[in-house]
Parts: sequence; C-alpha cells; structure tokens
Amino acid sequence: MSRTASWRRTAFLILGIAGAVAAFVFSSGSTGDLSLVEELQAADPRLISIEPLPEPMCELPGEPGGYQFQQVGFWARLPQAPVSAAAAAEPRPDDATRLAASQRKPIRVIRDPYPSYAAIAVDPANNEVILTDQNLFQILAYDRLANTPPTASLTEPKRVLGGLRSKIEFQSGVYVDPNTGEIYGVNNDTVGALVIFSRQANGDSRPNRQLYTPQSFGVAVDEVAQEIFLTDQQDASVVVWKKTASENDEPIRLLQGDRTGLQDPHGIAVDSKNRLLFVTNHGDVHQKVPGGRLTSSPGGGRSEGKKNWPVGQHIPGSGQSLPPSITVHALDAQGDTPPLRTIQGDQTQLNWPTGVTFDPKRNEIIVANDGADSILVFSAAA
Repeated sequence: MSRTASWRRTAFLILGIAGAVAAFVFSSGSTGDLSLVEELQAADPRLISIEPLPEPMCELPGEPGGYQFQQVGFWARLPQAPVSAAAAAEPRPDDATRLAASQRKPIRVIRDPYPSYAAIAVDPANNEVILTDQNLFQILAYDRLANTPPTASLTEPKRVLGGLRSKIEFQSGVYVDPNTGEIYGVNNDTVGALVIFSRQANGDSRPNRQLYTPQSFGVAVDEVAQEIFLTDQQDASVVVWKKTASENDEPIRLLQGDRTGLQDPHGIAVDSKNRLLFVTNHGDVHQKVPGGRLTSSPGGGRSEGKKNWPVGQHIPGSGQSLPPSITVHALDAQGDTPPLRTIQGDQTQLNWPTGVTFDPKRNEIIVANDGADSILVFSAAA
C-alpha cells in the first residue's frame, strides 16, 4: 500500500471517530452538557460554612496565600444587583460636596452623658484620685476624700482632661508620677499613643509629650530603673521603654512568645525591690508567625523596622481561650521567657482580671476582677 493511501485511510479513521463523538454529544442534548458543567462545579471549592477569620480586631491586611484567592472567588459568585446605565454614568461627588455632607448637623442626638471608668490611680501627694473614662474620652481628677451626698446625682471632678488636642481616646490604664504628679494615660484604640500631662493640665490641653505605642492597655513604671511598662493585649506582649521616651522612640525590651504565659494581658504592676512584674491575663491567645509582620502603631506612629516591637501576624486557626491567670515575671524578662510562676485555677476566682496593683507594705497584689465584679487580694509570693 502506497504512503498516500495509508495517509487517506488514517484521515478517514480520525474523521470517523470525531463524528461518533459529535453524534453522542448531540444525542445527549442539553442534559449531557449540563452534567458536564455540574461535574466541573462539583470539583471547584465550595463554601460550606462561614466563620470569623482569625485576624486582629480592626486590621485586615492582605495576606499571601490561597485562602485570599478563595475569598475573592466566593464574593465573585454572589448575585450582583444590575446597575443601570444612568447610575453607572452618574459622576462622583466632588470634594466640596463631600465636605458639606460631612458637616451636616444631626436632626437629633442620643447621647450617654456618663463616664465609663476603666482605670484608677491615687496621687497621695496631692490627695487626688485620677480616673480614665472610655466612654467620653476623658481623664478626670477628684478629691481623694470626696463623698457624693444622697441628694446629689454625682460628684463634680476637680479637673477634666479631654478634647481633640488632648489626643485622649478610649483611655484604659493610668499612672501618676509620685514625684511630679504627671499623669500617664494609655489610649487603647485608633490613637495608639501614651499621652503624658502635667498635674495642672485641664480641658482640651495638649499633652506635654506622647509616645507612639502598639494597641496597649495597662501601664506601670519602675521608678528605680526609670522604665515604663505597657501591656499589648492584642499581641500578647509586654513592651518596655525608658520613662523619658517620646514620639517614635524604640522600646528597650520586649516580652512576647508562646512560653511567656501572656494571654490577652491587661493589668500590670511592678515590685521594684524584689524585681518582679505582675501581669493579669484574660486567657485569649493565638500563635504568631515566626519573624512575621510587626503590629501597627495606630494614630500616626511608625512600627516598621523598630527593634523590640511586637509581632502582630497571627497563625490562622491557632486561637485559644484559656483560663484567666496572673503571671509573675522577672522585672527584666525579655524575649520568649517563661514566667517565674503562675496564679491560675478555679480556686483563685479569677474572671477577666483587668487591673492590678502591688502593695509593698503588705506584700500583696490587689486585682480588679472585672467578670465577677469583685476585688481579689493575693500574697505577692503566691
């Protein structure tokens, strides 16, 4: 058989196979075509449940990896409302229009006029009590011996600090310098800064200085070493600066890691004589990506490239809710160092332990037990 005849025979064979396949598909009709689509869809990832992503509270940074692609695919498959040509062609409002809209006055206002106190500090030299207010973004100073009469609705504070210039926002921890009366107030939300005021400051006063921080809660000062300690509840860490630090100064130490026992730390207190650090923990914790992205410094601070700055990148799915605790650390502890001891368990009655202070005369630690509306007292040697 010649080469030409062989080629023709092969060509006819190929055409015959193609025709048979086409006949099968057409004889199956649309049902066969639909089943093919269904098979493809069945092989594609499908949404079977929706759960909160294990990301930081207000941060949703872009992450490399497949799960982000699947998120995009899910949202792309949701039904989209049709957009008319007129709506699509409608111009966006200019800057002047948006500014005018932002300055519109409300028709009416529903306001809570009362403070929601978060922390307390006593100034024995000036016989005052200093409180932070998370609701109205204030720091209030009262006479230490003030007593609200039964006929009065409230006791008027001696001074009230607050306003845009003060940079006071969602205040949590507070510390009063025993020598100067300066007030150290910790912002816990979008204005990530420790603000320091003179004792005489009042109204919408600018702070004497500020220190950009992570999203911190508790504050304590070692007056002997002149160091200031802040708890970072979100990133389960304790960050230490020189007491005179300001603006974007770097911390001098960082205590963070799985072995530290820090789990949503809130309150913090120091025992300078015995070189001890006490931290109250709510118990929530998640593992960090080794060498991962540093946590942010909301409100204008800079975190990139800083030494001793907490890692904020969490490992998805690693979150745990553990029993609350008080961890006791060496005052100069740093890195992923385990605590010297831990106070924990049902008999402690700990339930969201938030504030803590150390009484050097009695050698006791006093804990504000938020979840049980109680005050707990432990031996500092417990």
